Amino acid sequence: MTSDFSATSDPIQLFGAWLTEAAAFEPNDPNAMVLATVDADGLPNARTVLLKGHGPDGFVFFTNTESDKGVELAANPRAALCFYWKSLSRQVRLRGPVAPVAAAEADAYFASRPRGARIGAWASKQSRPLDSREALEKAVADYNVRFGDGDVPRPGHWSGYRLIPVEIEFWRSGEFRLHDRVRFTRDGEGWARTRLFP
Repeated sequence: MTSDFSATSDPIQLFGAWLTEAAAFEPNDPNAMVLATVDADGLPNARTVLLKGHGPDGFVFFTNTESDKGVELAANPRAALCFYWKSLSRQVRLRGPVAPVAAAEADAYFASRPRGARIGAWASKQSRPLDSREALEKAVADYNVRFGDGDVPRPGHWSGYRLIPVEIEFWRSGEFRLHDRVRFTRDGEGWARTRLFP
């Protein structure tokens, strides 16, 4: 089985196998992950975002760069991710530095989003105080008028980030809480692998 810990020394390949299996069993958003950052005082912040790409170069998500997470990543470009697939009793945790994606990559993903989501990216001042739901709906209506039937370009405050993992840990539930845990740590161009007590 490709998802078996003993089948690979490549954590990116193992993650891909687990994500594929999660997509077959999770009822909603198998690509959902918790993103943890820290604010200027070192206080952690965690929220759920969606993984939009992954590979040897890292794990990608997109957001408003003026949101709390965007501000925190600008000040401290390091983060942690956590995937939990309850239907499979599996978890994957990652940590590492974060870098902005190239503008062309952000443009391409933004263009693939539904029109309503693109309008929403313009209308929402994410993480900032909102007077009322009506104020948000008015902003959406105003941007619908502004763009009409034309293209909705990517706003300058919306882009993507890539977490480049230096550590990836796989966890699988075991009977009597004797779980399987394997941690991969970046070791030059490859990965060092360590099995951990549960």
